[in-house]
Amino acid sequence: MAAPVLKESVGLRYFTFFYLYVMQGIPSGFALTAVYNYLIGKGLTAEAVGSFAAIVGIPWTFQFVWGPLIDKYQYSVIGHRKQWVVLTQLVAMLVSLSLLLIHDPVAQLPLMSGLFFVHSIFASIQDASVDAIAIEVTPEAERGRVNGLMRAGYLMGISFGAAVLSYLLHRYGFHQAALTQSLILLALTVLTFFIRLDRHDQLIPRFGARQTREEAAQNPSLRWLFKTLYHSVTETRSLRLFGIIALVYLCAGLFGRAYSFHLIHSLHWPDSDVSILQGSWGSLATLVLLVGGGMISDRVGAGRLQRWVMLGLGIFLLGFSSLYFLWHYKGVGTAGLLLTNMADPCFSVAALPALMALCQAKVEGSQFTTYMALVNFCDVLSAKLNGWALGVTTAPVLGIICGTIVLVLVVVLQRLSKQQVTPPLSVHSS
Repeated sequence: MAAPVLKESVGLRYFTFFYLYVMQGIPSGFALTAVYNYLIGKGLTAEAVGSFAAIVGIPWTFQFVWGPLIDKYQYSVIGHRKQWVVLTQLVAMLVSLSLLLIHDPVAQLPLMSGLFFVHSIFASIQDASVDAIAIEVTPEAERGRVNGLMRAGYLMGISFGAAVLSYLLHRYGFHQAALTQSLILLALTVLTFFIRLDRHDQLIPRFGARQTREEAAQNPSLRWLFKTLYHSVTETRSLRLFGIIALVYLCAGLFGRAYSFHLIHSLHWPDSDVSILQGSWGSLATLVLLVGGGMISDRVGAGRLQRWVMLGLGIFLLGFSSLYFLWHYKGVGTAGLLLTNMADPCFSVAALPALMALCQAKVEGSQFTTYMALVNFCDVLSAKLNGWALGVTTAPVLGIICGTIVLVLVVVLQRLSKQQVTPPLSVHSS
């Protein structure tokens, strides 16, 4: 019996997009949780660790550069856009190995930041390629579940990078943590090589072979691509929906980083405890919510689920920040950390299918990566703003401000959804 292929097998789609996002999450959890908290624990300022997080995240903010390139040269005999995934996974793994040059993360902070920056460049190209493939091969009726599994995979990767690699970092040193990450990335790259998107795809590329006219026609011209992309992204409905989503991501990221810094810097929690909590119990609970949320999204619609999640997030930020005088209790502080850790992935399972639905054929990679680049910019901006904001205010105040903004956005989104379902009034001339 022939091996299953991605376009024909639901189970293979679920498995593939899950593990591809695990692969993306591990370096993110290592850099932005384990190493981030480690640097706070070593006494670096909020501004210094915020700059580190911003440097790591910057390449993800210009994913829109990779999208048109990936869509322009999407054809491949090994599977449309798969060549981009395999190549960037391989280079990202090699860059991960170069982290073995780091002996002291604090003393070599500029070098470490630079290496994570280069890794993020290739990881962001991989992410853009995977997203484009997911939109192309996944039927609309499955997108909620696929997005749930993608975010669950990303969360599991972050959990491993945050908890396991943090443990290795503190117990055996930076070298052991970096080597473990690199070996896992290598194993998953080999796995990607053997997965076929379509039954006619080859495993080995044809080196030196010229494309036929039919093959070349599958690659759109750059002029058509940019023109279509511009119209798709600047369409009024697209701008309104994405603007709301971007602001929610900004608020969630800002409070999440402020709260972690508050626990380590002000309440003197060990940074390893914060990393392990973020990567263990909170992630297990969020995994259940993500898988269930994907099913709910397909059943009730991404728009409705998005409003529900935003309402819950806004109420949590306002309520929990108002109870800041209880944060010093271990149980309260732990519960707040776990719930904060759930904000981004739970919102993503509703927001990303809504963004996918806006994407047009042939430019789906470019359009979706443009959206994700701006979402990632919000994450980088939250890291930078956090370093500045904590110099003039406190984490509880930031939580109240962010919660208020999210609740206002719920009202705006509700009004926009009513406008879309209400038919325009007919005007008759007398």
